[in-house]
Amino acid sequence: MKTISMTQKKWLLLLHVIFSAIMLGGAVIFLVLSIVAGTTGDSQVAQACYTVMHILSASSVRASTIGTLVTGILLSAFTHWGFLRYHWILAKEALSVVAILLGPIGMYVWTAGALHGGNGDMLLIGIILQIISLAAIFLLSVFKPWGKRIPK
Repeated sequence: MKTISMTQKKWLLLLHVIFSAIMLGGAVIFLVLSIVAGTTGDSQVAQACYTVMHILSASSVRASTIGTLVTGILLSAFTHWGFLRYHWILAKEALSVVAILLGPIGMYVWTAGALHGGNGDMLLIGIILQIISLAAIFLLSVFKPWGKRIPK
């Protein structure tokens, strides 16, 4: 397998961290807007919150998810980490599937439902699960627990 230089790896890792941070930041914004929408007595404020969330789910949530996914795949393909070599990478891959289902797919569907008169309970649950899954991915990335799965 061809590897990349240390400088290339650092740039790719920086892009991966930026896209990942945008994903996590977006989820936190969704949480704040969801709380506001659920606690306000003003239906126009709630509608505005759900509209903003719906627009974000169709734009920055999708873009940051795609960017994180592409840079993560490139990092696995062109560095010593690989796709299956470490337990923490397998855990990140599984959590990434959850984050993709909850993020660009779930948030888009649930905000559309909330915009059309549904309550935001499923949206709030999805947001909380998204934040937990993304935080777990960050923890795994920093601590890299469980060691190698397959020796080099």
